[in-house]
Amino acid sequence: MWGTTYLGIRISLESIPPLFLIAGRYVISGSILLAAAALGGAKLPRGRELFYTAICGIICIGIGNGLLAIAELWIPSGLAALFYTTSPFWMVGIDALLPGGKRPLISTMGGLVVGLVGVVFLIAPAAIHQGLGSRTVAAFFLLQISGIGWVLGSLLQKRVHTRSQPFVSGAVQQAAAGLAMFIPAVLFERLPHAISMRSSLAVAYLIIFGSLVGFSSFIYAMARLPVPIVSIYTFVNPVVALFLGWLFFREPFGYSDLVAMIVIFAGIVLVRWSESNRRATLAVPAADEVGAIGE
Repeated sequence: MWGTTYLGIRISLESIPPLFLIAGRYVISGSILLAAAALGGAKLPRGRELFYTAICGIICIGIGNGLLAIAELWIPSGLAALFYTTSPFWMVGIDALLPGGKRPLISTMGGLVVGLVGVVFLIAPAAIHQGLGSRTVAAFFLLQISGIGWVLGSLLQKRVHTRSQPFVSGAVQQAAAGLAMFIPAVLFERLPHAISMRSSLAVAYLIIFGSLVGFSSFIYAMARLPVPIVSIYTFVNPVVALFLGWLFFREPFGYSDLVAMIVIFAGIVLVRWSESNRRATLAVPAADEVGAIGE
């Protein structure tokens, strides 16, 4: 479902500016989830827990999805999803830098290098033929900032001491991000006089399947599973997004894009394999001396 949201964003952008799209989408989805939590008697976060959860939401969703929506004004939705496959590399690197994070193993670094080669192969044609100032290259770097925001907010939320259920934390994050995004939306964008039915239906789809289902599932997984396992979702999203982009908009997807995607996925596989064998590696006394903090 989450992989389909790249196409949903593109259709929504046909008549809705990107920042207003993110603001409205997440205020509605966050409000629905908070109302459901209150009616169900779920414990709502308060004080520091509420503040930190809201900040994580603004970083994760505001920066992450806000910049993604802007980038989809410049490049096809499938290519945007493919550019986002670098997020597991950011996840491993940022997790290592945060307190209590895990240092990447040498084998993990090898996977990162392989993935980097795929990324270079993916972006090089646009950089060579269109120049470094092209919209494709700009969108790539914008999506790297987006990915950093998404990963940072997610990893910080994983470190918040919370007594609330994961879906309640997700609701707070969505509502906070939506409210925060109204500020830049009002300052830098103008709402159109009319919003098409096509865009309205796409927004409804994003709210239901992207926010209520997709993001809530992501928050639940982040609370229950190791970070390397959660990041496997990046295998699925670009494949779905590329197929739907081609099916509905005939977005181009060439041989070089396929090769780059395979190389990037190979790097992700190496990273996942390396991290899954971390416990066995740390069982060796010599490895314990250089192991992860807070294991």
